[in-house]
Amino acid sequence: MTAPVKSSPLGLTVLVLLHHRPLHPYGIQQLLKQWGKEQVVNVGQRAGLYRTIERLQTGGLITVRHTERDQQYPERTVYEVTDEGRAVTREWLEQMLAVPKAEFPVFPAALSNMLMLNPAEVAPILERRLARLTAQRAELERQTAGAPAGLPRITLIENEYLLTVLGAEERWLRGVIDDLRDGSLTWSREMLAAFDEAPEPDADTAGQTSRSGERSGGA
Repeated sequence: MTAPVKSSPLGLTVLVLLHHRPLHPYGIQQLLKQWGKEQVVNVGQRAGLYRTIERLQTGGLITVRHTERDQQYPERTVYEVTDEGRAVTREWLEQMLAVPKAEFPVFPAALSNMLMLNPAEVAPILERRLARLTAQRAELERQTAGAPAGLPRITLIENEYLLTVLGAEERWLRGVIDDLRDGSLTWSREMLAAFDEAPEPDADTAGQTSRSGERSGGA
């Protein structure tokens, strides 16, 4: 019995493209770029695409339709989606749309360890990130504006989402940078050490404090 294929953004996108028509891996890669899917799935490494195709085939979600032979190109294997693949595509899509997934992007992890630096060091680092985000948003806006007139909104809905997320992060970053620059967001080793060394109330003291608070609140 074949183990179920684990869902992934690239796997879902490959299945959706094969709903469109049978394709060989190079054709899949070209269509990913043509449809702007590189904004939402990682297609930078062709090896990753080939591994995904292999997983989908092993799991019975796609199958070989035929092999193309042309003197100008190496032999190319053309894939098509299976009936099981069509059912799994819908299952994955509904799951990804409906259920927020616990993801661990690198930026929040870096923020949680930012106290290793001092505020004066952090401000210019975050300014570099802000500049890159601003350029990324501008490029995405350019691509969106360059779409053919009358194109249905649904075909660019991921750009709409990404622009909203980028804009929100830009605004947040500007606020944090302003707070760093004016000193309202600050820390030091001494401040953090004092916090770490503060005694914690024992269970009896905590219970007495809680009961005292309840009596005071009821007075």
